[in-house]
Amino acid sequence: MRVIGTAGHVDHGKSTLIAALTGTHPDRLKEEQAREMTIELGFGWLTLPNGEEIGIVDVPGHRDFIGNMLAGVGGIDAALLVIAADEGVMPQTKEHLAILDLLQIPAGMIVLTKTDLASDPDWLDLLEVDIRAAVQGTVMQAAPLVRVSAKTGLGLDGLLRTLTQLLETKPARLDLGRPRLPIDRVFTMSGFGTVVTGTLSDGSLSLGDEVQILPGRLTGRVRGLQTHGKKEDQAVPGSRTAINISGIPAEDVRRGEVVVRPDQYQATRRLDARFRLLKDASSALKHGSEVKFFVGASETLAMLRLLGTEELLPGDEGWIQFELRDPVVAVRGDRYILRRPSPGETLGGGVIVDHQPKGRHKRMDGDVLKSLESLSQGSPADVLFEAALALQADSLKAMVARSRLEPAPASEALTELLESRKLILLDEGAPSITSDLLALALPHWNVLRDKTLQLVAAHHQNFPLRRGIPREELKSKLKLQPRVFNAVLAVFTQRNLLIENRKSKIENLIALPAHEVRFDEGQKVKVGTLLRKFEANPYAPPSVKECQAETGEELLNALLDLGQLMAVSQEVIFRREEYDAMTAKIKATLAQNGQISLAEVRDLFNTSRKYAQALLEHLDVIGVTMRAGDFRKLRKG
Repeated sequence: MRVIGTAGHVDHGKSTLIAALTGTHPDRLKEEQAREMTIELGFGWLTLPNGEEIGIVDVPGHRDFIGNMLAGVGGIDAALLVIAADEGVMPQTKEHLAILDLLQIPAGMIVLTKTDLASDPDWLDLLEVDIRAAVQGTVMQAAPLVRVSAKTGLGLDGLLRTLTQLLETKPARLDLGRPRLPIDRVFTMSGFGTVVTGTLSDGSLSLGDEVQILPGRLTGRVRGLQTHGKKEDQAVPGSRTAINISGIPAEDVRRGEVVVRPDQYQATRRLDARFRLLKDASSALKHGSEVKFFVGASETLAMLRLLGTEELLPGDEGWIQFELRDPVVAVRGDRYILRRPSPGETLGGGVIVDHQPKGRHKRMDGDVLKSLESLSQGSPADVLFEAALALQADSLKAMVARSRLEPAPASEALTELLESRKLILLDEGAPSITSDLLALALPHWNVLRDKTLQLVAAHHQNFPLRRGIPREELKSKLKLQPRVFNAVLAVFTQRNLLIENRKSKIENLIALPAHEVRFDEGQKVKVGTLLRKFEANPYAPPSVKECQAETGEELLNALLDLGQLMAVSQEVIFRREEYDAMTAKIKATLAQNGQISLAEVRDLFNTSRKYAQALLEHLDVIGVTMRAGDFRKLRKG
C-alpha cells in the first residue's frame, strides 16, 4: 500500500489535478472552496493501471499554511511536485522542494500543470530547462517530468503510467511489528465515536487491538478500520488509514499525537540529531535559538543546543540536541524539519540519531561528538540488520560480508539479532558468521508469512473441494528460489502454520491446518448416486466422462484427491476398496505363480480387457509390477 503527496506553490493546480485523477475534490472545507485555496490537508485515492490502489495527500501551497503541509508530507512514498505552466518555479515551489529533499522522499515526479494556458511549445521547453536547474542536486534531480492539463485531461493517462512505473521500482513498506500512526486529522462520527486518520508505518493494526495515543497515554481499542473508504480487518504499513477508536473522546486527541500499541514507544522531550542548514537560509543559526520542530504530523517549539560550535552558517551541517516544549514520539532514523517561528522560514532539517538521550550533553565535548558520529552509523546489530534487510533471504555469510563488520562485533551482532528474533533462521544448524545457513530479517519474514498464508487461504476459498494448493504452484506465486522456498516451507510446517499433504509421488498439496474438504447436501447426494454405480459394477465401473457427467469435474477431483476413488488411467477409475483388493490379489498371485498375464487378470476379476490393461499399466508406473513380454512380474524392492 503506497501513499503519494502533492507539493508546490499556491494556485498551481494541485487540488484540481487530484480531483481530475480521482473524481473527488480534496478541498472539503467551505472556506477552502470559497477561497479556491487549500488550507487543511486533503485526501483521496485512485487505482493505478497495474491495479494497485494508492492514497493521496493534498497539501496547502500557501506559505501561511506550511505547518499543515508538513503534517501531511512526512509519511509519503512519492511526491508530485506540481508546477504551473503559466508561472513556472515560484517561492513555495523552492521551499516545498527543499522540504522534500530534507525529508529524503523515496521517489518523485515533476508535474507541469495548466499546459492548456501555454500556447507556445517553446515556452514549455524553456520552463523544463528552468525546472531542471531548480531541482539539480536534490532528491528530484532525476525525477520524470510530465506535462498535463487537468482542465482538458491532456497527459493524465501518461502521468498515471509514469507513476505506476515509478512505484513499481520502489519496495513496499516493511512490517517491523511496531505500528505507529501519526494523527493528521481527528473527528467524531455519529454512532461510532472518535475517528483518527494518518499514514500507518512500521507495523499492522487489526480490529480489536488495544492501542495507546501518545504522548497523552490514552488507552482505547480499535473498533473499526478503513483504507481508501473500505472497511478492513487489518491495516497494513504504508496505508492511509482511518481508525475508529473506542474508549477515547475526540476532544482529548490532537493532531500530531501518535497511535501505537501499548509499551512499544515512549514520548520524549529531548532528541539528538544531525542537522543541515539550507544554503539559502537568510542568516546563520545560533546556539540557544528557538525554532519550530516538525516530525511526523507533530509540531512543537524547541530550544536547540548546537554541539561543537556556536553557530552554523547557511549550507553547514552539524550536531544538535533539541529540548522540546512538548513531548513527541520519534525513533532513530526519523527525519524532521526546522522552521523559524517569526518571520516564518524553513531553516533546514535532518535525521534523528538518538530518540532517548540520557541527558544534556557537554556542548564542546569531543567524546560526545565521536559518540554521535558512531551512533549515526548504527550499532553493529543495526548495521547487520540493515544488511539483512537489503539482501532478504540469503546466507549468514553473505549478510556479514555486506555489513563489512569485523568478525568479533559481527558475531556479537548475529547473536543479538537471533536472540531478539529480528533475524529468522531458515535452516537447521549452528549459526555462525561464516555459515551458509539461510536467514531472513523479521520484516521480510512477516511479509512472506502473511503473503503465503493469504495465497493458501485464497486457494481454499476459490477451490473448497481441494485439499490444498499444489506445492509447485505456491512456489511459482511466491517467486522464490527453490532452496529458499523449501526452507521457508519447512519452517511454516514446523510451526504448524501450514501442513503438507501428499497427493502423489510427484506432487504435494499445501494447506492451512484448519482446512477440511466438506460436501454440502447437494454434493453428498451426487456422490452417493455415483458410488452406488461403482458398487453395482465394481470391476467395470463408470468411465471418467460418465463420472464427470454425474458429479461435475470439481467434485470428481475432490473424490480422487480424498482417495475415495483411484484413477489408474485417463479413462478408468476404481473405487478405493476395489483398487486395494485388486492390487492385493494381483500381488498375491504373482508371489505364488511368479507371473501373470493380461488375460488372467481379466478373468480373475471377471472384467474386460480395458480395465485389466489400465490397472496393470498403472501398477507398472507406480513400481509394483514390471512387464516381461506378455506377462507381469513383481518388481524387486
